[in-house]
Amino acid sequence: MTESLIGVGALFTLILMRMPIGVAMGLVGVVGFALLVDWGPALAMLGQNTFDAGFSYTLSVLPLFIVMGNLVTRAGISGELFQAAHAFLGHRRGGLAMASVAACGGFSAVCGSSLATAATMSKVAMPPMRRYGYADSLAAGSIAAGGTLGILIPPSVIMVIYGLLTQADIGKLFIAGILPGVLGIALYIAAVAVATWLKPELGPPAEPMPWGERLRALKGVSGMLVLFAVIMGGIYGGIFTPTEAAGIGAFVAFLMAWLRGRLTGPVLLELLVDSARTTAMLFLVIIGALLFANFVTFAGFADALKDWVQGLALPPMAVLLAIIAIYILLGCVLESLSMILLTVPIFYPIVTDLDFGMDPEMVLIWFAVIVVVVTEISLITPPVGMNVFVLRGVLRDVPLSTIFRGVTPFLISDVIRLALLILFPSVSLLLPSLM
Repeated sequence: MTESLIGVGALFTLILMRMPIGVAMGLVGVVGFALLVDWGPALAMLGQNTFDAGFSYTLSVLPLFIVMGNLVTRAGISGELFQAAHAFLGHRRGGLAMASVAACGGFSAVCGSSLATAATMSKVAMPPMRRYGYADSLAAGSIAAGGTLGILIPPSVIMVIYGLLTQADIGKLFIAGILPGVLGIALYIAAVAVATWLKPELGPPAEPMPWGERLRALKGVSGMLVLFAVIMGGIYGGIFTPTEAAGIGAFVAFLMAWLRGRLTGPVLLELLVDSARTTAMLFLVIIGALLFANFVTFAGFADALKDWVQGLALPPMAVLLAIIAIYILLGCVLESLSMILLTVPIFYPIVTDLDFGMDPEMVLIWFAVIVVVVTEISLITPPVGMNVFVLRGVLRDVPLSTIFRGVTPFLISDVIRLALLILFPSVSLLLPSLM
């Protein structure tokens, strides 16, 4: 236990010294294991974990979904989603901000990355909102908050990593994110409605579109619907596995981009290089996390923590709320992927050992949704709100303080959603239970 605490302290010290998180976790894991056992087994663990991660069939889903997301972006689906949402919502007060949230939710269904969703939608949605006189705070806040849906609505890279760490069924994890994601969209739209009701000047209504234009705009989302139906329909129907779904999804996205004339040779090369760079970054962090998890597990940290929690004799819900509080605090200083990789191996054995009155597999899936929603909150909370910083990089004339002020209504709606998901687990578990 003492060795684990020293290791955790060393890890946070290295992170504060700005060492890359994957390198820091791997270094602490290997050195810690070597000090506990010997350098020979520690180096063997390094080689074996690297080999296993590189040749993992489960992890092969990550580069495929990353390629699919990049192809979908190049195909121009993000702009079509916003136009469709604009056609039906834009004439309302705050309607373009609502359309931004809805378009982010739709784009999340074929992207899987919060940062990519926020960056892409900012280029599509911000210009029309400014043209209609929207306040920068509401405009940027709606995009930053809507972008967080990328890690919940399937396919989700974070859900894949959670499944790897906990051995949970990735198909069920994907399905579990749908209803909470829809709930998130509804609450974000409600947040815009309340904000513009209190201050109408934040989001003036645009002119209404004729029904003919609205119906034509709907045709633009057909590609996204087809892609989502192919991926989730195949997984839900048992036609193929999530990994196979990723390959099929990437191929369909390739055809869509090619048929729309958006895929030239140089563009494809740039897309593949960018996907390879992102994949390499993810795998470095994952390998480092696996090394660190092996060290803390061998040192007995997880077992000691579980025994300590059981000794407190707290109600299961009190333990869950304490874990959520830890996640919220960590979210203020760590980005989402690092937080998931650091904490899930420690917390999930504790949660599955508690009596929530349901099957342990369902507890694991329910906990996944809660963790991802808390992680979504961390993406827009100061001082390290990654989605906010991504938007700041794209919208250089909008101060960070303005964006953080703009996400406040959405943070409130996130807290409400988190409370509903905790009180009513069926929201997360209804669809997985039918698989």
